[in-house]
Amino acid sequence: MASPVLEAEIATAASPEKVWSIVSDLPRMSEWSPRTRKTFVLGGQVREGALAFNINRKGMLYWPTRTRVVAIEPHERIAFKVLENNSVWSFTLQAEDGGTRIVQRREAPNGTSAVSRAMVKVFLGGNDDFEADLVAGMNTTLERIKAEAEK
Repeated sequence: MASPVLEAEIATAASPEKVWSIVSDLPRMSEWSPRTRKTFVLGGQVREGALAFNINRKGMLYWPTRTRVVAIEPHERIAFKVLENNSVWSFTLQAEDGGTRIVQRREAPNGTSAVSRAMVKVFLGGNDDFEADLVAGMNTTLERIKAEAEK
């Protein structure tokens, strides 16, 4: 069963090149995302096919995830798949009015894994609350990226 696409967006006065330097620096994701505590990219290079290990947090609950970079289009788009739940997260950059529109999206066209759905139900407040929390986190992430890009 497909999960709904979750999306947030923001406009910044910064150039796509400046924003790209932020969103493609996955080891710094903990500076922007309220859920990500640490990201390690195997081999250190963010490239298509790269594997990353992440530590995530909500309240007192911590959990690891593995992600694989599935798309890189410099200055336009980066996407990574969470291997534990089959969701794909992405940042898309669109030049506009001398700045950049940043869109963050979570897609799970084939739904998330049964284990992930069970964990969300038991530990993260159920799917509706969890997805609302994800969107709130996406908005926080984008606000922080904008602030960094406009420094």
